Amino acid sequence: MITIVPITDHEVYEVNGKEIYKDSNGNWIAREEFTQQERNAFTNYKKAVISNPNFKRHTKATYKV
Repeated sequence: MITIVPITDHEVYEVNGKEIYKDSNGNWIAREEFTQQERNAFTNYKKAVISNPNFKRHTKATYKV
């Protein structure tokens, strides 16, 4: 199970306790290496929530692997 928690909307998120943030060029940078499942879950979350203008506030999400 993979849990994604927004720290700062559109900027910083936590994926299973590993921080990922968006740099000034718009690239997503993780401080620790993600597993393939974590990477896939964040990509899905990015498409469904972060890139969706209908979401005013981002929520915690859980993905089953």
